[in-house]
Amino acid sequence: MPPGYRARQPRKPPPPLDPATLDAVAVRYVERFQTTRARLLRLLRQKLRERGWVEEGPPPDPEQVADRMVELGYISDAAFAEARARGLQRRGMGSGRVRASLSAYGVGGDDAALAMASLDPVRAALDFARRKRFGPFGLPVTDPKARERQFSAMARAGHPPRLARDILRAETIEAAEAMQDDEGA
Repeated sequence: MPPGYRARQPRKPPPPLDPATLDAVAVRYVERFQTTRARLLRLLRQKLRERGWVEEGPPPDPEQVADRMVELGYISDAAFAEARARGLQRRGMGSGRVRASLSAYGVGGDDAALAMASLDPVRAALDFARRKRFGPFGLPVTDPKARERQFSAMARAGHPPRLARDILRAETIEAAEAMQDDEGA
């Protein structure tokens, strides 16, 4: 061992949870992250599994803690869904990818539908193609395999196949952006 080296002391396990500590864990989490009720519930259940609870009474109920956070306005699935959908669309993700992301975060049907209604699929597809330099936004592609890779990337990003093909086949940037005008009219 090198001089001055001190062995790391083993960490003391965290104390078991009680209702007040579980509340504190929830508040600490929602003050650091924008989240959904389902994600908070998942975290609280995980903490209860890891740390256990004080044996003096019944185990704390994570459902009540999550409901209280919603009542206090610390969590809003609708606001989370809207922000997540807008952020993914800015990155060029399509409606399929946005829907999958909202589902993974546990956003319910009405909140997800409301967030999805505000999306512009053509704008997102054009932004994605521009960012990746696909179709008219990049160099001309003559290799069918390269074109197929571009199409696959757009499909993985959640864009409908017909829209992806139309953008990739557009001859000019103006023709691709005209799809936005055609869709809006």
